[in-house]
Amino acid sequence: MRTKLGKAESDRVLVRGIDLTAELLGSTTYTEMVGLMLLGRRPTAAQTRMLDALLVVLVEHGLVKPVVAARFVYSNAPESLQAAVAASLLGAGSRHLGSSEWCAMVLQDALAAGSTDEIEAVAVRIVDEHAAKKERVPGIGHRTHAGGDPRAERLFAIARETDSYGRYCALLERVSALASERGGRLLPVNVTGAIAAIASDMGFRWQITRSFALIGRVLGALAHIQEEMDDPISDELIRLVQRSVDYEPDPSD
Repeated sequence: MRTKLGKAESDRVLVRGIDLTAELLGSTTYTEMVGLMLLGRRPTAAQTRMLDALLVVLVEHGLVKPVVAARFVYSNAPESLQAAVAASLLGAGSRHLGSSEWCAMVLQDALAAGSTDEIEAVAVRIVDEHAAKKERVPGIGHRTHAGGDPRAERLFAIARETDSYGRYCALLERVSALASERGGRLLPVNVTGAIAAIASDMGFRWQITRSFALIGRVLGALAHIQEEMDDPISDELIRLVQRSVDYEPDPSD
């Protein structure tokens, strides 16, 4: 058995072969550590800027279900901060936050690293296959940002500025355009789609691309929990639910 990640010795801690206290602390940012830990190498300055954007973009998006869950769990178990944070992360699934993983899987399965396939042909195949199965292509379309997700647009702009925009980004944008044409309505690349494409171009395997949502939302959940400590809304939310939901017993009971 072995690990390449780290080792604690009596007088030092090694991380990826680097001395934590002598070489990393005070000179390495958290974003750089994300690159070091997940990619196994120190990111360049441009890559660090891109990673920073990926980590920041999903920190906050209002009172969405996962952070409401975190508030409810904290109000019931204030002695367990980690349980409230975990409640928020458990909501990262196929319909919210987790779609970056499934989008990256589609992109990487359709366009293998080093492939010489034409973007247009691959995009057509992706759209055709999902249409045949009557499934939505993950990473495009957004209920709130139906006219275009400003977060995705900015991420792609930063990707171009940092040379992180590659064939996966181009493929997803073409898939978005084709699906929009076929469906007769705009299906823009959404933020998790942009994360999936950019992370794929940066060399992340599809199974780990959800990390950016999880890392970002830990901070977001903590902020909501802290606000719940100072100015709680969970009790009023539950009273609102109780006032709004009618009880109608099943007549067959």
